[in-house]
Amino acid sequence: MYYESRHFEKEFPGKGEYESCTFNSVDFTEENLSGIAFIDCKFDSCNLSMCRVESATFQDVTFRDCKILGVRFDTVTPFGLSLRFQNCQLQHASFLGMRMKKTPYIQCVMEGADFTGADLTEAVFQETDLSNATFERSILEKADFRSARNFSIDPEQNRMKRAKFSKDNIAGLLDKYQLSLT
Repeated sequence: MYYESRHFEKEFPGKGEYESCTFNSVDFTEENLSGIAFIDCKFDSCNLSMCRVESATFQDVTFRDCKILGVRFDTVTPFGLSLRFQNCQLQHASFLGMRMKKTPYIQCVMEGADFTGADLTEAVFQETDLSNATFERSILEKADFRSARNFSIDPEQNRMKRAKFSKDNIAGLLDKYQLSLT
């Protein structure tokens, strides 16, 4: 089924291809979205916790005010992948090995998110909580962490040329040394 320029309020019609659609207050909890294409779509105030997204297509997709717990974004189709997150709960989401260049994470809670091996070149973590997020072998070049908080990033384990930090949150780069900054 193909849906174009449709607005879905608290309902999800199921498998298909969605282009320029808006989903508002839809509960996708544990829904199998595998293989579904979302192109130029918006998800507002939706719950996508524990969704399966294997081989799903997300091109030019915005998530706003959504709860997205435990979702394995690393299983989506990488071709044309373009995501934006604003005011979302992304606890324990996996972005393992993904190419997420220029992705904005605005006012999100990303506790326990896994960015191991991800390319986050020019990504923006604006006012985002990164408690227990994992950054290992990640490309963080030109990424903006100036207003991010609670991150722990080892500069020796990640590529960080020209990444941006503020003097207020730079301690997150020194955690492995167990230094006390005052």
